[in-house]
Amino acid sequence: MDAGEYLEAVVRDVLTAAEPRVDDQVGYAALLLAVAGALDEADRLVRQWQARTERPVDALVPDPVRARAWAMLFEARGGRPDWAEGLPPLDLAAEERAHTAFLRKPVSDLEGVLPPGPIAELVKHVAPARPDRVRAALADGDLARWASLAGQRPDVATLAATRAVAPALVAGADPLGLRDWAPACAGALVAALHERYPPELGSWPELIASILRLRGSATAPPPASEAAIRSAELRLGAELPADVREFLRTCDGLPADVVFPRLLGTADLRVEDGVVVLSDPAVLLLSSGHVVEVDPVLGTTVHPSLRAALLTHATLLAQAT
Repeated sequence: MDAGEYLEAVVRDVLTAAEPRVDDQVGYAALLLAVAGALDEADRLVRQWQARTERPVDALVPDPVRARAWAMLFEARGGRPDWAEGLPPLDLAAEERAHTAFLRKPVSDLEGVLPPGPIAELVKHVAPARPDRVRAALADGDLARWASLAGQRPDVATLAATRAVAPALVAGADPLGLRDWAPACAGALVAALHERYPPELGSWPELIASILRLRGSATAPPPASEAAIRSAELRLGAELPADVREFLRTCDGLPADVVFPRLLGTADLRVEDGVVVLSDPAVLLLSSGHVVEVDPVLGTTVHPSLRAALLTHATLLAQAT
């Protein structure tokens, strides 16, 4: 499959398609990541879908083959992740028998061409039937042959539902060669989910609490007093924007994390070259009411406010979680 074209199409669907299509695309993508051996990325994508949509997880598993696929992967990895608690347990021995019969079932050349009805039933008796080559490769446990026949949208559900090959997938067999691409795929889809279903972070305490939850065990300093904020403004020789004041009233600074610098509290705010420095290192600057973010790799970004910069930060944290 062309990974770049696939990702472009699926991100577009997540942003714009009807919700059943979003669920189908995320469900397929999660299985695609899992069969690439990127189980952590698959888990991250499903958890973010759950958090953003608040829909039941069985919306990602709309048919018996996908349910069987996840069940076989769970067995191979030694247990279920927390996101799968809403999926019913399956009799794996019965599922294996059904799947083996499905893989070996002969297929007519006209199967799927004619609509269901008397003519289709009649054709079944006269049209030649032979094993499906893609399914036969799985029945033989030949992952390389399966990958060569799988096409542009590989049937990863049927692949993962094959009990004999699920352990190899979990161990990193990666028949489609997508393991290195998996983090970029998961990150792009998580970002698209956040754009389509933005978190409701109405108040400053809600925003800071959300950031702290994403960080795990992080804590924030207590709020700054009005006297401390006013003292900082006098020392800086400038009145702070309303949203910076609200941030300081919520927490007097914020420790650094993996994607954001330390935000300075009232005692550490300073002026350099005519602009107020908001962070350490000095990559967040207050200029003309805007927050300028200077990144040596990504370049300069101008945020309309400190709140906007922190909302972007929350999205990046979610992608890294």
